[in-house]
Amino acid sequence: MRNRTSPTALKQALLALLMLFTLGLLAACGGNDNDHHPPPGPTTGSLAVTISGLPAGVNGAVTVTGPAAYSKLLTASATLSDLAPGAYAITAANVAYGTGSLAATPATQQVQVAAGATAGAGVAYAATAPLALALQEVASGLQAPTFLTSPPGDSRLFIVERAGRIRIVDNGILLATPFLDISSRTTTDGERGLLSMAFHPQYASNGYFFLYYTDLIGNIIIERRQVSAGNANVADALASVQIIAIAHPGFSNHNGGLLSFGPDGYLYVTTGDGGGAGDAAGNAQNTNTLLGKMLRLDVNASSIVQPYAIPAGNPFVNTAGKRAEIWAYGLRNPWRYAFDTTAQLLYIADVGQAQREEINVVPVDQAGNNYGWNIMEGTQCYNSATCNQTALVLPKVEYGHDSAGGCSITGGYVYRGTALPELAGRYLYSDYCSGWLKSFTYSNSSASAVTDWNITNVGNILSFGQDAQKELYLLGGSGKVYRIVRKQ
Repeated sequence: MRNRTSPTALKQALLALLMLFTLGLLAACGGNDNDHHPPPGPTTGSLAVTISGLPAGVNGAVTVTGPAAYSKLLTASATLSDLAPGAYAITAANVAYGTGSLAATPATQQVQVAAGATAGAGVAYAATAPLALALQEVASGLQAPTFLTSPPGDSRLFIVERAGRIRIVDNGILLATPFLDISSRTTTDGERGLLSMAFHPQYASNGYFFLYYTDLIGNIIIERRQVSAGNANVADALASVQIIAIAHPGFSNHNGGLLSFGPDGYLYVTTGDGGGAGDAAGNAQNTNTLLGKMLRLDVNASSIVQPYAIPAGNPFVNTAGKRAEIWAYGLRNPWRYAFDTTAQLLYIADVGQAQREEINVVPVDQAGNNYGWNIMEGTQCYNSATCNQTALVLPKVEYGHDSAGGCSITGGYVYRGTALPELAGRYLYSDYCSGWLKSFTYSNSSASAVTDWNITNVGNILSFGQDAQKELYLLGGSGKVYRIVRKQ
């Protein structure tokens, strides 16, 4: 009789084969928990930078740079995270503080950042000696230097002499041949003469510069000139376009005297009230005359047929009985003004009558301001116990005609050079009679930190100058020009 497999045994065999097949599938699919890979490790690191020694309210200047063009400016302590591993450079700059500075130590350092770790670095600030200023003579033998300037990007100094010449200092040498001589077209009686010049912002390509002078009968002349084609140190004597002539009859003083290009590319001109005393003619408050004003002109397409155009934003455009050239009015004798492009502010130093000298500070785009003369002199009513001050713009800084003050303000510039970082943002000014050098800072609509820099024995200060690098100069009545430098 044959052996036969029972149904029960057959079922058990089939179940065993099924279990083996299932286990094989699980193994092939990685179903075994012991085959899991470990989680990946960290791929970035951190850097903790500690900045110490800063007084309250003072920001540091610490720059961190590293892999993949990483760059971060820190003003206070911070921890930087998610950094790619590698070498990081930390550069710390000195910062201004009062009239001195806070020095950073170390100035440079390098730190290695590793994945999964936090590296550390420290920068300590400490006060240095307060800034002291001195004057360095750069030219002498000049005849009443009234202004100094430079074309954009040019190392030469162009010095205006009141008698009608423009001289050049090149590599420290005062060139014998004038850049331009218009002495036959002006006089030096009273306060007349060649008073300033301005280079067109595109001087390097068009060669244009502009003059402010009084002619032989005392009219104020604004004129465009051009450098010669063959010699960068000599102007073309024949290339001349008169921009505007402003009648100034009767008196030889209060001619204003400055023209310059504003941040908007337009030409600004300040004129005096016409002279004499007290503005008896009422020119400064009369918006139908160009005396006692700041003008704004578009000279970018000047020609003999149309020497200037009126910018659309001038306050009296298309206003009957008012001159469209006017940007601001109520000025007595604004000998010098300055634009601070960085802060977008305009500083106007207006020479007073007999009591007060003043400096006005306003936003550069503020049109139609009335600075008050002859309703007021500084913050005081002029020749009256009371006056209507409605809508008048009053000065931010003023001083009296006394032993601590002077007699005639000489406005300067806000320092934006690089040689004296502690001086950055300060407006410098002087007085023709007293010859001191002072400065103040301006923020939140207020002037503060008035500082006397203890400059003495310079004599009469005729003007300030600014070169292409934004360094500042004093021009003395003795015929000398000085650069303002750090006292050693």
